[in-house]
Amino acid sequence: MLEQEVHRSGGFINLDLLARQVVEGFISGIHKSPFHGFSAEFAEHKIYNNGESTKHIDWKLFAKTDKLYTKRYEEETNLRCHLIIDNSSSMHFPIIKTFNRDSLNKIAFSVLAAASLMQILKRQRDAVGLSVYSDKYDFYAPEKGSERHHHMLLNELDRIVANPVKNKTTDSYTYLHQIAEKLQRRSLVFLFTDMFQEDKKEEELFEALKHLKYNKHEVVLFHVLDKKKELNFDFDNAPKRFTDVETGVHLDLYAENFKESYQESVTKYFNLLKLQCAKYRIKYVQADVEENFEKILTTYLVERQKFAG
Repeated sequence: MLEQEVHRSGGFINLDLLARQVVEGFISGIHKSPFHGFSAEFAEHKIYNNGESTKHIDWKLFAKTDKLYTKRYEEETNLRCHLIIDNSSSMHFPIIKTFNRDSLNKIAFSVLAAASLMQILKRQRDAVGLSVYSDKYDFYAPEKGSERHHHMLLNELDRIVANPVKNKTTDSYTYLHQIAEKLQRRSLVFLFTDMFQEDKKEEELFEALKHLKYNKHEVVLFHVLDKKKELNFDFDNAPKRFTDVETGVHLDLYAENFKESYQESVTKYFNLLKLQCAKYRIKYVQADVEENFEKILTTYLVERQKFAG
């Protein structure tokens, strides 16, 4: 997208703690949502599905919540989740030197969202894996549930935000195909990307997304953007130089003169994304870096129930 330089960032002071705070805040607010009761025994229960045996229904929890939950057991086969993060230069927009919950760029938002999902998956004893790509396949870890594995993934997420990349393009087409080949067992797949890519035709990119669906995987595309700047093109009318951080190409212009045509083009592209995702049964979720993480975590709960069902 748009920016002049990429600097080294200090990253998050304590990503693990911040992710726990995000999850705790979300759980405490669940009682106001359709998931009321889900937080009562977050790790030890799952939603009761019609047709299942009633033998393990927790009737005490039913009395409190008016919803049916069954007790979980360690030997049950739990969910497998694979997180994918686009780490191209455009994801490091805008430049922010110190990250916190109220000050995030696209990569920091994606990393904190991923760390928060990992916290929930850890509580539910689910296995989580991670892939990171840009113009190469930067990192891969298969789905596991151990404490050591969790810390290794957190370290990788920390490394991503602490080391912004300059002039790294996005090769989603190539690496989404490679990631799809690695996912041998049915998984819930979350992809964080801004969907800015020029090196392949749109049809080829959607073929790669479609490939992620094979083996009955459920795929969620979190379309991460700075809505104020990247969709609304909200800049003052002083002359500015807009630089593509992936290619280095720049334009000098007055934002106001191009705002209408820019919004029209971007809106058309975003609508195409939604239509193509619907066509391939991929869940499309627009994720604005200035919003909180409720949309991300609620999407997880909805998709988890569908996946388990």
